[in-house]
Amino acid sequence: MNTHRTTLEQWRMFQAVVEHGGFAQAAEAIHKSQSSINHAVHKLEALLGLQLLEVVGRKAQLTKAGALMLRRAEQLLSQAGQLEAVAGSLATGVEAEVRVAVDEVYPNCPLADALQALSEAYPNTRVQLHETVLSGGAELLTAGAVDLLISGQTPPGFLGEPLMRVEFIAVARPDHSLFALQRELTLQDLEQQRQVVVRDSARHTSVDSGWLGAEQRWTVSHITTSVEMVERGMGFAWLPGSRIGAALAAGRLQELPLGAQSRRYAELYLIYADRDRAGPATCRLGELFAAACAKRR
Repeated sequence: MNTHRTTLEQWRMFQAVVEHGGFAQAAEAIHKSQSSINHAVHKLEALLGLQLLEVVGRKAQLTKAGALMLRRAEQLLSQAGQLEAVAGSLATGVEAEVRVAVDEVYPNCPLADALQALSEAYPNTRVQLHETVLSGGAELLTAGAVDLLISGQTPPGFLGEPLMRVEFIAVARPDHSLFALQRELTLQDLEQQRQVVVRDSARHTSVDSGWLGAEQRWTVSHITTSVEMVERGMGFAWLPGSRIGAALAAGRLQELPLGAQSRRYAELYLIYADRDRAGPATCRLGELFAAACAKRR
């Protein structure tokens, strides 16, 4: 049962009177008759049992109670406007939510740029972002948990659009014992040291990528953790060049002398759960990801 005695229209007229400085000015601004605005505001006051406005000269001014109620009314009207905007988006076929999984090796800046641009184009669409590692994103896509995926792995039954090539560089802190050998390293040298590896985020499968069978394997869940540990001298790792450029330039990390084996490459793909049925916000986000990568080439 509806127990609300006041209406949004009454609150809108009250706000207009305050905003424009009087009943006549409000009537002209919102294209209503002065008598209808006068009636709405006075009925609002009667329903609330409060005096919201007092006329001083020719100008309507807020009472103390009116100032408090106006602040609450502005919140109410803003929420009502947002509700109507969401309904309008849904009516035109825009998704209420986009679910996307992005492998952590995808550079942070293009990711943030794409999401910001999506926010500006579709402000009422929510985003569920899953930051995944190795086969974690492919598992989410196969399970129907995401609409869009950026990953180095394209699961069976899906088509991937090449996005970018990611470079991984073998690095350690400059005072790591490997550099004391003062020669080109071999894989046997690395096997004697601690390697930091990022854990596959998949729940039902686990893929090792880049592990050499080192005597001490430390496994973490995020690339940022791996970077921090290697900068502290706690081991070596192959890390995405896009994540360690500043550390290399500042001398906090140094590329291991492995010759051609010090660098590895992986291709990232853009994969839709169903391109034909994807909504406009999902398609736009895919376009933004592709454009961001094209700029980096």
